[in-house]
Amino acid sequence: MNILILLVATLFAQANEQYTQGHYAEAAQMYETILTTNPNAQVYYNLGNCYFKQGELSQSILAYERCLRLEPRMKDAKFNLAFAQNQIVDNIADTQAFFLKNWVEYVRNSLSEKTWTMMSIMLFILFLVSMLFFALSRIQGVRKGSFYGGVVALIISVISIANAGSLHRRDTLRQEAIITRGIVNAKAAPDRSGTELFTLHEGTKVTIHETIGDWGEIHVGNNVGWIQLNNVERI
Repeated sequence: MNILILLVATLFAQANEQYTQGHYAEAAQMYETILTTNPNAQVYYNLGNCYFKQGELSQSILAYERCLRLEPRMKDAKFNLAFAQNQIVDNIADTQAFFLKNWVEYVRNSLSEKTWTMMSIMLFILFLVSMLFFALSRIQGVRKGSFYGGVVALIISVISIANAGSLHRRDTLRQEAIITRGIVNAKAAPDRSGTELFTLHEGTKVTIHETIGDWGEIHVGNNVGWIQLNNVERI
């Protein structure tokens, strides 16, 4: 294990050196090699920078997205992702999205699944301790404070485990994907001869809701259509 860690560290240092020298393709290849055995937010971030420098918009967005799945609070990755997304030709807004839904997703995505899980466990322990104080204390103020504090801890604990479960489902199903081809025409049916509904460009983020063979029903904004799955890469 120590040898593997040393090899990864050596390859990471070499990749960084290649990047500083402007050899972005070589650096990207090394980062990709590291990620096959060691998924890491910093490596994904560096990989995203390599792809962006080479003008590979979709791959840079994909790398930044994967980085933020592992480390949601990495500010540099958030900034670079937003900058890359501004280069996308499509500007598809979900006009039916309720602001509360967007806020809930923002809060959920602000922490990792592991962090939400640990927070839930700690808050549940706090709830149990609070209930113990409530049951054993004879002081009215302590009993009252313990009861309400315990209730709040329990509520936040339930919300935290719900967020952890939601993130686990998201990462297991991997429904979110990035368009990796230059121009993709979404069809009304999973067939090449289907009516073209709308056009998507490289880098656009979509959600895959259903698959039939090599076709996927994608949702983006208020638009729904079918595209061939070789036009996207799942996050």
